[in-house]
Amino acid sequence: MKRREFIKNTAAAGTLVGVGGLSMSTLPLETKKQITILHTNDVHSHVEPFPSNDPKYANLGGAARRLSVIHNIRKENPNILLLDAGDMFQGTPYFNFYGGELEFKLMSKLGYDAATIGNHDFDNSIDGLAAQMPHAQFDILSANYDMKNTIMDGLTKPYKVYIKDDVRIGVFGLGIKLSGLVNKRMYKETIYLDPIEIAQDMTKTLRDQEHCDIVICLSHLGYDYRNKEVISDLNLAKATSGIDLIIGGHTHTFLEKPTIVQNKKGAFVLVNQVGWGGIQLGRIDFFLDGGVTTNKSVYYNI
Repeated sequence: MKRREFIKNTAAAGTLVGVGGLSMSTLPLETKKQITILHTNDVHSHVEPFPSNDPKYANLGGAARRLSVIHNIRKENPNILLLDAGDMFQGTPYFNFYGGELEFKLMSKLGYDAATIGNHDFDNSIDGLAAQMPHAQFDILSANYDMKNTIMDGLTKPYKVYIKDDVRIGVFGLGIKLSGLVNKRMYKETIYLDPIEIAQDMTKTLRDQEHCDIVICLSHLGYDYRNKEVISDLNLAKATSGIDLIIGGHTHTFLEKPTIVQNKKGAFVLVNQVGWGGIQLGRIDFFLDGGVTTNKSVYYNI
């Protein structure tokens, strides 16, 4: 398989200390740990590579190629989380025929740990989404969609704590406002909760109660908008504290490197997104050395 590997060091790589309020007090000074976060977003049912006659993405992508890349990275470092920021469904005939079953089965085979819900994941209705949940052998995280009065009640979690090499990594999910974007009959009684308020509640829980060393937000809010009143990843990062990394989706934004944002307490937050269609795999490495954390980011064209 031919692929290009793009090494994109963040602007402060090697010097970024205490990213987003990262608490390393539980780690011995002599400890050196590497936690690797791999991520996708807006794959949109692209199981196979783009066709050879595609004007922009000819022959790129595909689940088999992504599996090969992920397999090689796992051999390099076992301390990996594989995450997706939503819109797993809709975009090719695979979704039309199988309703999301194939997407969830393939993500399970690839070893995804968690995903959040995108607006297009309701395209076969909330009932269709619930019907596919038994095929998802990974966590579906959604903190700001209240689904208590729907068929999805109990099928999602607001957050999950993953432990890799004794490092506690808290991950929570946020979804975009569905009203005006998705027909109400598709999401039914799902209630949208303010993502900034929920994000602050989640970080407080993950930091204070779950004692997480790293906090990650899986967001399907969108990277940025001209109308700054619309909640995006960038203004979420600015308006909250305690998040280290926001993995975004929805706007299909290809970033040359993660954006570094100062949160409301002046600490740094990384915001990243890898376009759409599964043609890139994002990678963020957290290097933990006592009380110091450095970061490196990598993009793989699949």
